[in-house]
Order: sequence, then C-alpha cells, then structure tokens
Amino acid sequence: MNKRVASVALVTVLFMTQVAAAVQSADESAASKPRALPTDLSKAIVDSTLQRNPDATQFGGWGYARALYLLGQYFVYRRTRDPEYIAYIRAWVDQHIDASGKLDREINALDFIFPATLTPILYQETHEERYKLAAAEFRRRFDTYPRTSDGGFWHATVASRQHQLWLDGIFMGMEFLVRYGQVFGDQEYANEEAARQIVVYGTHLQDAKTGLLFHAYDESGTQPWADPKTHHSAEFWGRAMGWYGMAIVDLLDVLPKDQPQRKMILRILRKYVAALGRYQDPATGLWYQVVDKGSVPGNWLETSCSSMYTYTIDVAVKRGYVGRKYKEVADRGYHGVLSKVSAGDDGLLNVGDISEGTNVSDAAYYFGRKRNLNDFHGLGAFLLMNEEYTTGVSTMQQMGKR
Repeated sequence: MNKRVASVALVTVLFMTQVAAAVQSADESAASKPRALPTDLSKAIVDSTLQRNPDATQFGGWGYARALYLLGQYFVYRRTRDPEYIAYIRAWVDQHIDASGKLDREINALDFIFPATLTPILYQETHEERYKLAAAEFRRRFDTYPRTSDGGFWHATVASRQHQLWLDGIFMGMEFLVRYGQVFGDQEYANEEAARQIVVYGTHLQDAKTGLLFHAYDESGTQPWADPKTHHSAEFWGRAMGWYGMAIVDLLDVLPKDQPQRKMILRILRKYVAALGRYQDPATGLWYQVVDKGSVPGNWLETSCSSMYTYTIDVAVKRGYVGRKYKEVADRGYHGVLSKVSAGDDGLLNVGDISEGTNVSDAAYYFGRKRNLNDFHGLGAFLLMNEEYTTGVSTMQQMGKR
C-alpha cells in the first residue's frame, strides 16, 4: 500500500513538473513573439513620446530635430483633434519666443529657421499675434542671410560653415519660407526663392552618373572634405538626401505650373527617384546610411532616411511626377520602416536604427554614427511618412486643409 501511494505520488510529481515546464515554455514563446502593434501607429508614436516627455517646457532647446517631431505631431493633431497635441506644441514654442516674436537665440544657421515652421501653423490655429510677429522675424532673416555667389543660402554663418551648401539646409530653410508664404500671402517671393534654392543646390550636388546627391558643397574649396575640382563632399549620406527630396515634393504642391524652374526641379526629382529605386535594399525595402555602399562592411540600414524617401516617392507617384512603377518602391519602403517599429515591455512604441545628428565627412564617419532608439529625426520622419502614406494628404496640403 505504501509502495502504491509512493508510486502515485511520483507520477503526480512528474505530471505537475511537465505541466509547469509546458506553461513556462508557452510563456517564453509568448514573450519571444513581437507584441502586436496598434492600428493607429501615428497616434501611438505620439502618445508614447509624450508619455516619455510629459512636460513641453522640458522638451529641449530650439532645435530642428525636435521641431520635425512636433511638425509630425501637428499633422496627427489635424486628424485626431486631440487638444493635448496642439497644447504641447504651443507650450514648447512659447518658451522660446516672447510676446513680441523674438527668439531666445541668434538665428545664425538654417537649422534654427526650421523650427519657425511651427509659427505660421500656430497662427492659423490660434490667430495670436505673437506667432505672426515671430514668423515675420524669421522671414526678414532671409533678406540679410549670406549666400554663395550663385545665390545659395549658406548652411550657417559660423566660420566652420561659411560658403557651404548642405542638402539638409533646403528643408531647414525652405519648408518654413514656403509655409510662411502660404499663410501670410507672400507666395510670390517664397515660392520663387525656394525654387531657386532647390536648383542651385541640385546643380552643385546631384551626381550626373548616379542621380544621387552629395551631402555638401563648399564654394571656397577650403574644407578638407571638398573635392579639389567640384568642391562637393565625397559621400551620398542618406538623411541629407531625405531632407532634400521632401522639400522638393512639398514645394511642387504649391508651385505654379508655369513657374520657370518647375521643369528643372522635376528633372532633378525624377533622377533622384530613379536612383533611390536602384539603391533600395531588395531584402528589406530600406536604404543604407551611405546609400550607394550597401555591400561595404560597417554600413547599415537607416530608418529616418528610409521614411523620408518613402514619403517623397509616394507623393511623387500620386502627383504623376514619376511612373507608377515606383509605387512598389514606396510600398516596400513603407513596410521596411514598419519593421523598425516595436512595442516595449512598458507598452510604449519604439522606432529603432535612427542615425544621430551628422556633420560632413567620409564613409567611415557615417558608418560610425550612433544607431539611436526613438531619436526625434526618426520619429518626426516616421510621422510625416505615415500620415501621408495612410491618408494621401501631404504635409503641404495640410496647410490649406481646414
């Protein structure tokens, strides 16, 4: 009898051990599976970011990366009408611009003009005079801002940036200027200037062989990265081209059909899109940090430029600027970017493999940039891409969509 009891007890212990092992295995299997993503990814990204950064007055200085994110947040606000989203943007801007429209720092670089893109937006939303005054301050800065001999705006006025055109600068300066023109009736100057800048930058930086664009040009030829003959830098850095492409399609949304430089801008865009189609990674749909060096060890697939390219190509296809065959390129890019979005154990969304801020240099420098999680460059680019891709409304069209 005792032996029988012992035998039953042993069987019971073995059974319970197997059940526990099975439960643990199931738990581990469930934990290893990616968490399901929410249907409204844009809203989830904004909500996650605001939960991580609840106080707008602690969101940081007057910088273009934060402003890019907030611009994306604004477009999510336009769709959802969540009052927290617009209040957060106002609180951030208000801590940097006083009631008379004065900024709390010197405007000595195009990077510091881009955040002013939020001022005509806030004026449209609130009609508060401070935003109109602030926007006018930034508009006047173009009257005295230094240029190259052929009219391109310098990237910055500090000694290390003088005489230089960086692709980034097109988006930093012209996105504000074009939106200012739309809101305050200065379209003739704003559109003409933006078209001129895109052509000047493209003339110096678009590679005739590949259609890709070099990161920067130094008219003086004194920078160590400047080619002795062409004065442009050596590499096709991903995000630089992303800024430039988005600026082109945004401008084309408002540029008159008979504007003299429109045809030239379309030629630049078509070469650009064709090049991106050739250099897209076929396995993932993403693009590399240095776009044409996908097979070089140390290079990596980067999320912010992939978002920007997807935005640009998708708009270009929808407007008929390029052939329908490029819709597949945009679709692959979109799904590639989604592969970089994940939900953490805290339930908040994350976007990975985003390059940190970058200067002009050689391939090894670009390869070695940090691959950040939830960097505002990538969060902002994702929001612009996702809102356009899923709604069909571009960021420039949003300005007139009430």
